[in-house]
Amino acid sequence: MLPYGRQSISDDDVEAVTAVLGSDWLTTGPAVTRFEDDLSAHSGGHGVVAVTSGTAALHVAYAAAGIGPGDDVVTSPLTFVATASAAALLGARVIFADVSEDTGNLDPGAAKAALTPATKVVAGVDYAGHPIDAEPLRALAHDAGALLLEDAAHSVGGRWQGRPVGDLADLTTLSFFPTKNLTTAEGGAVVSPSESLTAGARSFRNHGLVRDPGALRFPDEGPWHQEVHAFGLNYRLPDVLAALGSSQLTRLEAFSARRAEIHARYDTALADVAEVRTPSRREGAEPAWHLYPLRVLDGRRRALFEFLRERGIGVQVNYVPAYWHPVFADLGYRRGLCPVAEEYYRQEVSLPLFPALADDDVDRVSALVREFFGYGG
Repeated sequence: MLPYGRQSISDDDVEAVTAVLGSDWLTTGPAVTRFEDDLSAHSGGHGVVAVTSGTAALHVAYAAAGIGPGDDVVTSPLTFVATASAAALLGARVIFADVSEDTGNLDPGAAKAALTPATKVVAGVDYAGHPIDAEPLRALAHDAGALLLEDAAHSVGGRWQGRPVGDLADLTTLSFFPTKNLTTAEGGAVVSPSESLTAGARSFRNHGLVRDPGALRFPDEGPWHQEVHAFGLNYRLPDVLAALGSSQLTRLEAFSARRAEIHARYDTALADVAEVRTPSRREGAEPAWHLYPLRVLDGRRRALFEFLRERGIGVQVNYVPAYWHPVFADLGYRRGLCPVAEEYYRQEVSLPLFPALADDDVDRVSALVREFFGYGG
């Protein structure tokens, strides 16, 4: 089975991990600091807080933003459920706003219409690796007294209007799952230009522990003393995984370039297939393509999916609209809420895309898609 995504591990990656295994620090050590610094260099030079997953990054970011009961979070439904569930777990009400028909990203007009006096965060998603429409989203969020969060799980290494992902929002969350644009096996990060938001993220990542003598309420307790002033969790990324991340970052540009080549090859091969729509890219976007979201326009998405799977092509669908999940349905969310996102979902199938994918494999997948729709030789 040809997978739709796969990690790219080199001998240098193995050596980097092995070196940490022979050191004094398996976690909470210098490799984490180095990875955060390395990642900052690719993310606008801002503060970075490494955590254990992309979901953890969302939870930490919402916590740093002070999200809690009584707050509203406006976000896209065309995303993995964690974009919404991480806010809901903190007690927020999630308000889903529809997406732009071309990119599948949060539509600024729909987001503006969804704002309430209680909105504290507007969370856009870089669907498939295409950056959000940052300027209008940032403006409408700030005008409402809210923060802009960019769920950039798909797009590390991408740019929008010349600015890198990580430099577009008040909070940016990243994911380093094996199929993502770089990997730490499991892992994620929160990026922010705000020192206070970064400090809040660091605190929540580490149980909310306070060790600074000047901040302790009981500083005379003893040199061992530490306190928790606000609840947090253990979302610390181990040094072993951080070392893998630093090694992977040295190849991020090469990964992104190869993903772009594969993307363009699919575009060319499928350009004349009237029954499908290839992914859109807006002027000024330099996506770090994580997915190749092909859209099937004639209602045969499932048939194409099964046709390809039967022939050993590991296609995927990204994503079921978040509020279709029973956990949201049980809270009163109903289908039909975001019709553009729902239609996008009904059409979408993700073709294989990862740096080690050979041109011959891209051509084989493309030929099978063409065969399914009756386009010969």
